[in-house]
Amino acid sequence: MTIGLAVFYLWPIAQTFYYSFTKSGPFGGHAWTGTANYRALIHEPSVGQALANTFLYTAIQLAGIPLAILVAALLNQRGLRGRSVYRTLYFLPVVTMPVAVAMLWRWMYNGDYGLVNYLLSTVGVHGTYWASNPSVAMYALAAIGIWISLGYNMVIFLAGLQGIPADYYEAAAIDGAGPARSFFRITVPLLSPSIFFATVLTVINSLQMFDLAYMMMATPGSNAGAANPALPRVRTVSYLFYQKAFVEHDLGFGAAIAFVLLALILVMTLIQFRLQKRWVHYA
Repeated sequence: MTIGLAVFYLWPIAQTFYYSFTKSGPFGGHAWTGTANYRALIHEPSVGQALANTFLYTAIQLAGIPLAILVAALLNQRGLRGRSVYRTLYFLPVVTMPVAVAMLWRWMYNGDYGLVNYLLSTVGVHGTYWASNPSVAMYALAAIGIWISLGYNMVIFLAGLQGIPADYYEAAAIDGAGPARSFFRITVPLLSPSIFFATVLTVINSLQMFDLAYMMMATPGSNAGAANPALPRVRTVSYLFYQKAFVEHDLGFGAAIAFVLLALILVMTLIQFRLQKRWVHYA
C-alpha cells in the first residue's frame, strides 16, 4: 500500500512541483526558470477570470445543498409510496458518464430546438442560447452540476436522517412543535455533521470541475471551446490548466496552475474545518 501511494500519488505530485519551476522546450526537455511561472500567474488575466469563475461555480453548488436536504427529508417520509423508485431516479445522474450528461444537456440547452426553450415558449418566454451566451452560461452549467450532485448529497442526508431517533420528534410534538419548527430545531442541528461532510466534498469537487465545462463548451469541428464566446466566463482553473498544459504545451505554467489549485483546495478545506466547530453539533 505504501509503495502504491508513493508511486501513484507522491511521485506525480513531486514531479509536477518540479515542472512548475521549469519551461518545457518545443522538442521536449525542461529548462529551470525558478519562480517565473508563478510570477507570470499574477500578471495573466485569464488566471484571475478562471479563479472568479471557479468561485462562482462553487458558490452555486453550495446553494444546492439545501435542495438536497429538502429532497432527502421528503423521501424519508415513511408514508410516501414508491420511495425506492424516487431515490433511484435522483441517484441516476451520479452514476451516469459525464459525457452522456453533457450530450443530453447540450441538446436541452440548444437555442434553436432545445427542450428548455420549448418549455419556456409554452409560457410566452423567449429563451436564449444557454451554452454560448456569456451572461448565462455559467449559471446554466452550475444548474447541471447541482442536478448531478443532488442524488449523491441526498444519500448522505438520508443516512443522517435515519440516524435521528424518532423520540425527539415525538417529544417535540407533545410540546406543541409543528413540522417546520421540528425541522429547524431538531433535524437541521442533528444533521449538521452530514451537512458539513457534504459541504467539504462539494467544495473540493467544485474547485476541480473540468469535464462538464469541457464537454459543454465543445464546438463540433474545433477544439473544445475554441469558437464558443462564453468560454472566458465558464473556464475554470482546471480548464485553464488543461488548456495551458496540453493545448498550448506550456507544461511548466500548467504545473504552476495545478499547484495553485492544490493550495486553494487545502486552504478552503482548512477554513471549513476551523469553522465547523461553531455550527456542527455531534450528538
